[in-house]
Order: sequence, then C-alpha cells, then structure tokens
Amino acid sequence: MNARGFTLVEMLVALLIFSLMSVLAFRGLNAAFATQAHLEDDNRRWRDIALTFAQLERDVGMAVDRPVRDSVDRRLPAWQGTPAADEAQLEFSRMGDAWQTGAAADVLRYGYRLRDGAIEQLVWPVLDRGVRGEPVVNALLDRVRRFDLRYLGRDGVWHPAWPAGGAAPLPAALEVVVELADGSTLTRIFALP
Repeated sequence: MNARGFTLVEMLVALLIFSLMSVLAFRGLNAAFATQAHLEDDNRRWRDIALTFAQLERDVGMAVDRPVRDSVDRRLPAWQGTPAADEAQLEFSRMGDAWQTGAAADVLRYGYRLRDGAIEQLVWPVLDRGVRGEPVVNALLDRVRRFDLRYLGRDGVWHPAWPAGGAAPLPAALEVVVELADGSTLTRIFALP
C-alpha cells in the first residue's frame, strides 16, 4: 500500500488560501453590518422627520381664533409668528383632543421653536397663563440647522411674521423650511382652517 499524504508546502498553500478567504469574508460581513447600521439610522432619521411634520400638520390643522393673555395680562393674538423669538417662533391656540377629558379637551396653547439644534414643541398647561406660564417642552427633531416659518395672508401675500398689518387672526397657510445638519432642506406648506 502506498499511502500518500499532503506535503508541508501543500498544507501551507491551503492555509494561505483559507486565511485569505477568511479575511475577505470578514470584510464583506463587516461591510454588511455597517450598511445595516447606516440604513437603520437613516430610517430612524426619516421617521423622526415624518413624525415632526405630521405633528406640526395636526396641530396647525386644529388652530382656532382664541386670543390669550400672558403672565403680565398682555393680550396675545390667537396666532403669533416671530422670526427670531427666544421663547417661541410660532405660538397659537388650537382645539383640544376629542378623546381627552377635562383641560386636555379644551382649547390649548401650542408653540414651536428651534433651540440648540432641535425643533421643540411647546404646550402651555393653561391658555391665559398667569402664574402657571411655563410650557411643557417636547423635543421633536434634532440635528437641525435652520427652522424658518412664513405665513400666507388671506390676500395671497407671504409674510415673515404674524400678525401682519390688519390681517385676519389666522393666516391662510404656513410654510415651514427645515435645514438639517447634513445640508438638506425640507419645505412643507400647511393649509389652515
């Protein structure tokens, strides 16, 4: 019987081929995991953007002509838009939610602003603030570079602030421009009731 085994050179060549294939497989698997993580992050980001615009559309669609009083008894309009405000760039009265009871079902005061790279929703616990004038702040979307708002008057003219002149209490539409940290810009227009 002539038993033939592998020579040392054949074993080394086989190990070399195996190690090269292992490295290639590891790199491919690593790239697949990195791509999956990137896609999950992108999906999460676009979901957050969609939810932010949906929340804004819902709130704006429930706007109502109900002026309020601030903590020093000053009358504020039902819809107030200020381009460079510290507290809120947009503040308005809106109907409460039908499925709620008590104060949550009444007319509420909402606001939106950009602070520290995040769009925030502000909800005041009462309309006429008095001593309870601090809003609840809900962060909606982060990594935002710019949050610009314009208001369409009933006369068809866009305004950078609201109220504008002798215009109606509520604008006809709201234009929202959001510039994300990656440089992409999103523009949405919402019709008001």
